[in-house]
Amino acid sequence: MRVLVTGASGYVGGAVLRALLAAGHEPVAHVHRDPRRVPAGVPVCVGDLCAGDLCGGGDGLVGLLSGVDAVCHLAGLTQPRESWHRPLDYFAVNVGGTVALLRAMGSAGVDRLVFASTAACYGSPARQPMAEQLPDDPPHPYAASKVAAESVIGWEARRRPLSAVVLRLFNAAGGADPGPAGLIPRVLAVAAGQSPELAVNGDGGVVRDYLHVTDAAAAFVAALHRPPPPGTVRRYNIGSGVGSSITEVVATAARVTGRPIPVRRNPPAAEPARLVCDPALALAELGWRPRCPDLESVIREAWRDRGAAP
Repeated sequence: MRVLVTGASGYVGGAVLRALLAAGHEPVAHVHRDPRRVPAGVPVCVGDLCAGDLCGGGDGLVGLLSGVDAVCHLAGLTQPRESWHRPLDYFAVNVGGTVALLRAMGSAGVDRLVFASTAACYGSPARQPMAEQLPDDPPHPYAASKVAAESVIGWEARRRPLSAVVLRLFNAAGGADPGPAGLIPRVLAVAAGQSPELAVNGDGGVVRDYLHVTDAAAAFVAALHRPPPPGTVRRYNIGSGVGSSITEVVATAARVTGRPIPVRRNPPAAEPARLVCDPALALAELGWRPRCPDLESVIREAWRDRGAAP
């Protein structure tokens, strides 16, 4: 398939491009500004999804979608803390960009979509691990904008034969470019001597679900291979299914790297105690399997990705 990837310069977007190439597809990269994560040989379009004209072509998004079979939509603003200060921007980009893309897909006759969403849409549910049946309870504007974009996709699928998959991603880590400043990149930066210590809020007991970024990218390819019927949307939680505390991450990283990881304790933060994925539906329906299914394999692979392992 010829697949347009929006947000292709992002951390997960770049991994999706590589996964599509490895699976024999023909990706086309759309980036807002910087194409640095786009592999050589992949066609690149630079522009704003919400703009009327892209890549110097008068047809804008519709022209960009000419000859495209499916879209992986990862473009958007993604920082929860920042979204508190820029809620209008987050809705304008994350919802408005999705609306513009859906309009163009309709005009171009492209009827297959995989949308990158976030597990933050569930908020902090008492039920763990987190399955798709949980109600939405977005805790910040970023998550709320993703819920709204999912709703737009759902209503558009009712209107025409759009086959859409929504992937709610948990914490991605690893890759040659470590991406966002999540826990595992920060821990490995200390192990590599690039940072003197790791700042930890509270006692280190907060539990999260960590997934290697290549496994997250593989879920997009799996979703393209197993689309739902036209006119429907399917949603899947994408995570390892393994919960690991900050203390466990630090201890595992020290064991994998063979290097000390000094920790500085800060006061506890107001954050959920435990957020863990139930990936059973994705495993059953998409035929997707994480290559790094546990914390040690995620950290070992992430350490190799940095080029710091012996």
